[in-house]
Amino acid sequence: MAKGLLLVAFDSTNAQQDEFNDWYDLEHVPERRRVPGFGTCERWVSVANPNHAVASYELDSPDVLQSDAYRAIAGDNLSPWSKRMTSIAKRLLRFDGEQTLPGEQPGPAGAGGLLVNAMNVDPAHEAEFNEWYDHEHIPLLSKVSGTLCARRFRDPTGTHRYLALYHLATAEVPTTDAWKQAAGTPWTERLRPHFRDHVRILTRRYVRGA
Repeated sequence: MAKGLLLVAFDSTNAQQDEFNDWYDLEHVPERRRVPGFGTCERWVSVANPNHAVASYELDSPDVLQSDAYRAIAGDNLSPWSKRMTSIAKRLLRFDGEQTLPGEQPGPAGAGGLLVNAMNVDPAHEAEFNEWYDHEHIPLLSKVSGTLCARRFRDPTGTHRYLALYHLATAEVPTTDAWKQAAGTPWTERLRPHFRDHVRILTRRYVRGA
């Protein structure tokens, strides 16, 4: 069965930062780590805005989110603290889907940076979009020095159908000439106008107390 991913991004501007981090570190992430089928659970902070927080959860499969163990701590069963914090912080993105590329490769733990690219695409160009992503874009970016892992995910029912996730040695990798060259091919430029609802968040690893 295909690997899965749960990824959530919040703007915590309206929250007390110490409490927001305590909630994530001391309750929210530990709860999910205890759910069977959850793998690596990591937190990230946007390079552009330190109040934009990302949490990534590796899943054995998307079905983990339908399990009794997960439902016991999610949705209507969120803890009072979770309900309060998620009512204060603004959700920027929630994506849960299955991995489509490459195979069942998991994301590496301990990366220095993470690049999130979520989007929809004009249906008239969707077939070409997937061909480009699978056969040019991901292969080229995977070869850039500092790219530890490049993967694609699909969610047919969420707000964003496609997500690409890049684990990086450092958050500076996408600023290098090699990355820009790999990401700026003629095929890429031809397809960019057909992206819809694009959410791009470049992050560094969250370190508690930093």
